Amino acid sequence: MDFDIEDFLRKAVAIGASDVHLAVGEHPTVRKDGRILKINMPVLTDDDVDRAYDSLLPRSTRDNMENVYDLDFAYEIPGVSRFRINLSRQLGKNKLVIRLIPYYVPKVNELNLPSSIEQFATLNNGLVLVTGPTGAGKSTTIASLIDYINTNYPKHIITIEDPIEFVFNNKKCIISQRQILLDTASFPDGVKYALRQDPDVIFIGEIRDRDTITAALKAAETGHLVFATIHTNDAVQTVNRIINMFEPSDRDVVRNQLASLIRGTISQKLVPLKDGSGRRPACEVLVVTPTVKDFIEKDELGSIYDLVKKGSFNSMITMNMSLYNLYASGFITEEVAMDTSDDKTELAQMIKGVYTGSIAGGNDEADMDDPF
Repeated sequence: MDFDIEDFLRKAVAIGASDVHLAVGEHPTVRKDGRILKINMPVLTDDDVDRAYDSLLPRSTRDNMENVYDLDFAYEIPGVSRFRINLSRQLGKNKLVIRLIPYYVPKVNELNLPSSIEQFATLNNGLVLVTGPTGAGKSTTIASLIDYINTNYPKHIITIEDPIEFVFNNKKCIISQRQILLDTASFPDGVKYALRQDPDVIFIGEIRDRDTITAALKAAETGHLVFATIHTNDAVQTVNRIINMFEPSDRDVVRNQLASLIRGTISQKLVPLKDGSGRRPACEVLVVTPTVKDFIEKDELGSIYDLVKKGSFNSMITMNMSLYNLYASGFITEEVAMDTSDDKTELAQMIKGVYTGSIAGGNDEADMDDPF
């Protein structure tokens, strides 16, 4: 039988997959709870992938695809789910990677995130960054914070995304969602024109370059609350990456500007639960206090961790503290905690006081899965 992309996506939603991978000459593949599962179905042919691509591609872009090699766009199966789709090419053939975006926006507590991050949604201005690797749940965390504002405050929120993922219904807020290359030309342009559209809150889907961070800083500087995502692992990497986007002669000015505007960072990674029932976020939460601001201005970023470790004021927490809490509470294994940590020596010292020995790893995976 011909490969039916909509039927496959419906089944992927039903089993709780987060991503779908479709490539010529490969079995259809999904990611579930962080694990790649090759589905026990025939390998995909050129015609299978081309039909899937043709079914999903928006009509508005079909006439301009001859020289397009990479493309992000959104798709929806009404009543089932939304999807963020990346089209790419490998060995001259089309490949699709599809992220499943549920209709329901989870609350912060439903995501098992620290309730302290809701404090960022109560701010009136400044820059808040959500960081982490691809697939760490950054978009869902941001959506949860936007929904918190939407539920509690009468504001105008503008999102600039590529493509639009979660779709919001207006509650107390007016929410304007703009998609790159459909509603605005680029992230910098979207932010520039958003400032003329009476916003209170601006969400930038991803900081990719110097022009985008410049626009974000300007928006925060003019009295708006700006949320954005960036691909870094922790607060120090985040600050360093932003500053290093600029020429050396400009970095001191940018460092001082960032110190005065940044309100906090949320860095997260998804870790598999010990009982195999899913994943939980491990989070680093940094709240920029006057002392933290001073460390950023003086380029003494390493001192930030020492400050956070001394106490839980402002509900700040390091990644290792979060991993240790998940381990000590019995949610994750020592092996998972250590594999996830960027400072394994410190985490090992934290664990050593309550546990000695090692925990065995997981079972070997079969070559093929049939979760449907």
